[in-house]
Amino acid sequence: MGKYADFYRRSIADRDGFWAEQAQLIDWQTPPQTVCDCSRPPFVKWFSGGRTNLCHNAVDRHAARRPNDRALIYVSTETNEERIYSFAELKAEAMRMAAIMRSLGVQKGDRVLIYMPMIAEATFAILACARIGAIHSVVFGGFASGSLATRIDDAKPKLIVSSDAGMRGGKSVPYKHLLDEAIDLAQAKPEKVLMIDRGLDKTFNRVAGRDVDYATLRAEHLNADVPCEWVESSEPSYILYTSGTTGKPKGVQRDTGGYAVALAASMKHIYCGFAGETYFATSDIGWVVGHSYIIYGPLIAGMATLMYEGTPLRPDAGIWWSLVEKYKVNVMFSAPTAIRVLKKQDAAFLHKYDLSSLKHLFLAGEPLDQPTHEWIMGELKLPVIDNYWQTETGWPMLSTVRGVEDTKIKFGTPSFPVFGYDLRIFREDGSECGPNEKGIVGVVPPLPPGCLSTVWGDDERYVKTYFSLFKEPLVYSSFDWGIKDDEGYHFILGRTDDVINVAGHRLGTREIEEAVQAHAAIAEVAVVGVSDQLKGQEPMAFAVVKDAAKIATPELRAALEAEVKKTVDGILGAIARPKHVHFVTGLPKTRSGKMLRRSIQALAEGRDPGDLTTIDDPSTLEQIRAVLRG
Repeated sequence: MGKYADFYRRSIADRDGFWAEQAQLIDWQTPPQTVCDCSRPPFVKWFSGGRTNLCHNAVDRHAARRPNDRALIYVSTETNEERIYSFAELKAEAMRMAAIMRSLGVQKGDRVLIYMPMIAEATFAILACARIGAIHSVVFGGFASGSLATRIDDAKPKLIVSSDAGMRGGKSVPYKHLLDEAIDLAQAKPEKVLMIDRGLDKTFNRVAGRDVDYATLRAEHLNADVPCEWVESSEPSYILYTSGTTGKPKGVQRDTGGYAVALAASMKHIYCGFAGETYFATSDIGWVVGHSYIIYGPLIAGMATLMYEGTPLRPDAGIWWSLVEKYKVNVMFSAPTAIRVLKKQDAAFLHKYDLSSLKHLFLAGEPLDQPTHEWIMGELKLPVIDNYWQTETGWPMLSTVRGVEDTKIKFGTPSFPVFGYDLRIFREDGSECGPNEKGIVGVVPPLPPGCLSTVWGDDERYVKTYFSLFKEPLVYSSFDWGIKDDEGYHFILGRTDDVINVAGHRLGTREIEEAVQAHAAIAEVAVVGVSDQLKGQEPMAFAVVKDAAKIATPELRAALEAEVKKTVDGILGAIARPKHVHFVTGLPKTRSGKMLRRSIQALAEGRDPGDLTTIDDPSTLEQIRAVLRG
């Protein structure tokens, strides 16, 4: 790893020189006066004095040079719509939306909350905010009214942009009643609500004097010419609330210039995506991947971005691969959960299509287990790259960096620290771990460009949450356990709060899940720690089998449970053996693919599973209730 090691080393040792070069990947109206101002740690300002605009870098500069090239490919298998927007057309739509926002009183620095499904107008709204210097806050479409209300009160938006409904699995998911309830609950009520009417909910309530119709206003602003508002690099571009927060929500605040530079550098060095190519991220705009790699990253690189409304299985398990063939996708980004879903289907769906345009597939969002990694790489016969990062960081912390060096891919590891991140593994006393020693993944500040600059409206919480792991040294905590092997490859072992304490032995749920999945019959598993009077906690596993025939009778279930326990014994020892292995047909996850482990644990302990707003399939939780009842 000579070439990348040198590249990485320089990004840490010559921080200013390295990032000054990367800053040339974007347009600046006024060049930065300084590169990195870390005079008030852990706070950092990148490219101070520089003035730029995200919408200009994502749209305008390409529209000027390549107006007719594809920019946004919108596909919905829910409504059977497909529409391609060129850079010139995307610029026109962003300006129309920006003009509408201005007419509704939105100015630079105002917040606009976007509560929308995966439709093209959501992209227009995000880009329009960036265009006029407004701060967008996207909340996942269909989020519960109580949770939405807390975000409204925290962001205090002047305008909310929404739609009558989303769609999932062929069924309409109405939004408007949830939004109305949230506004009723909120103290900080928006002045206006801009409604995109998809015609899915014919009966949605229109509030006179507050709600306005997008199609009507768009017709009034068809020829709008709204120039980009140049903003200082450190000014906020958006707020994104982290999932699973309780009480006062935690709004990750992102800057403008640092974020644009980080995304441009990641597109070049990590994702190897270039102008004129096509990028397909299967995420949702409500999550960080949607912000960075559906909207901003690919467009900043001059690529066409494919925005998809639908599931990976409808109309069949070949839908994503058919889109790769049809639109000649070059770079694809998905989540391990989605691949595990596809792994259960006939691999013929994958082989049916011409995937010759595809250079590589990236997976992130949760740890990628070795069996899934091996399976998808074997089927695609292409590099499948695990990359690790967080809502807070905005772009990868660990990855193979193929644009610099094509290093060996190891199964089950996101490889190496990404340039700019002084990432290390720490013991709980603040000292650094040696090779193959489990510790906490941390980053020595300053955080690189693109990471959160603070928690919205709460600098104290930013420091207390992320930088209070040790008194010395000052370190950003990822809250994840990790190990670095002898070759420098990093393995993520799960959240520090996903640790089970069994009779004084600390065990990561991730480690036990890997051991359960080592049994050939198991497709997927979730392990949680359940209270035990004698041992403190005991692991309990909920597993999905590849072949339902293996658990067709109580005797077969019992036999397989015994085999799985024996497999865990052999890998981790009897201390890690699950008390029970329950078999289910599906595991509860959010629509972005995150496992709802805390909800599973709550049910196993007889507690309320909590906020289930983002659950993809409620029947999976009912199954867990049923198996626990016996």
